[in-house]
Amino acid sequence: MRYAPPGLCVNDFALLRDDDGTYAVLHLQGPWTSEFDHLRMETSYGRATSTDLVGWRPAGTVFGNGLPDRFDQQAVWTMHPVAYGSGMAMFYTGVSGLTDGGWPLQSVGLAHSDRTDGTGWRRHGTGPVVEADARWYRTGERMGWRDPFVVRDDESDGWVMVVCAADAALPVEVSGCVAWATSDDLEHWTVHPPLVSPGDVDELECPVLERLDDGSWLLIGSIGSTRGFESWTAPRLRGPWTRRGPLGPTGSYAPRVIAAPDGSRVVLHTTPRRVGLTDSGERCRGMLAQPKSLAVPEGSAPRLEWWPGLDGWLRPETTEPTLHAVGDIEVSGRVEITLRTDDDGGPALVVGCDGKNLWAGGPAGALLGETVLAEPASTLRVLTVGEYVEVYADGVFVLTTLSYSGRPAPWTATTDGHHRTVPVRPLRLPDPTRDDASAVWPGPATPR
Repeated sequence: MRYAPPGLCVNDFALLRDDDGTYAVLHLQGPWTSEFDHLRMETSYGRATSTDLVGWRPAGTVFGNGLPDRFDQQAVWTMHPVAYGSGMAMFYTGVSGLTDGGWPLQSVGLAHSDRTDGTGWRRHGTGPVVEADARWYRTGERMGWRDPFVVRDDESDGWVMVVCAADAALPVEVSGCVAWATSDDLEHWTVHPPLVSPGDVDELECPVLERLDDGSWLLIGSIGSTRGFESWTAPRLRGPWTRRGPLGPTGSYAPRVIAAPDGSRVVLHTTPRRVGLTDSGERCRGMLAQPKSLAVPEGSAPRLEWWPGLDGWLRPETTEPTLHAVGDIEVSGRVEITLRTDDDGGPALVVGCDGKNLWAGGPAGALLGETVLAEPASTLRVLTVGEYVEVYADGVFVLTTLSYSGRPAPWTATTDGHHRTVPVRPLRLPDPTRDDASAVWPGPATPR
């Protein structure tokens, strides 16, 4: 349901699907700590496998930083493998060190494998294959040149790469952009001016390109300041690109798109945790969250919806307290749903909605998250997996937060002073016996 390797946290990742239908995730991994030094702690890629995108099995480390004096000697960051010949080519971010001002020096390298399962990588030479061009992008201090994503060009037999970069023509605080480059052979690249440069984004990370059924394109990019992600669409790779607004709410990050076992498009993303598993703990790198369905209606903005593939993990309805559950609530006027209570029976985790305003609250009314809906909601679907909370409004993913407070209680919806019990469907966890940093929060300890 959620995944991180034992004892570690997940950051940016890539997804593969082998010919036999097995999925593999390659991910940045590091220790579970708030004082995170990405130059010393994100120096390898972990790997896990799955048959259904829900239950993941750790499969060890498959790639690490380079030897001394190479462009990737200090760290290796976000990667993207693509099918190439009978194997794969993987583009990845290499960090050689720091500028005098302490900014990571980034470039993009290439590795090959004769396999298609995400293992067996060997580097292509000792230097990068694509670097930032100072004519259009910042180099040195406050630079960005990371998170490559490669697809086939729609106007030639070659390839297109998009990269997270910093637009040299803009103030650094709003210079986040998507750079792009082209190649005929994956080894020699020509860098071009920015593909997308919004002018109001600090960092536009982890860009993803997806070709849609009608031949048009979808671009998804993570926004550093909001810790969510947005979407753009275009009739062809070279644009023009139209900004479509937020796609994933704050707390969801670094998305990837892949075909689910039933052939439908789904998006997986990361979600944070809190150090110490408490509401007061610092946010840290987290875990891989469960899939969402990607819907791209004609003439409308893309959206993420509840994925029916999760329905098989739901048990029959109950009104008993349960920590991992899904419940549906009709919205008619202002409603507040209590999911967990404190030791005195007061609300410890509440989801509320008064039409367009949607929020999640903790003990003593502490605000955990909020959003304004585009249209008033008629139904809410709430999912809790341990500390992790998701809310869907009329089937669309709109809010996520973390809550480590309280004890499971029967879900209770309150409208105009009237209370009603909400039936829920408990979630069956893929590996409920795990007891490490990747296990879901088991709830408050029972006093001895």
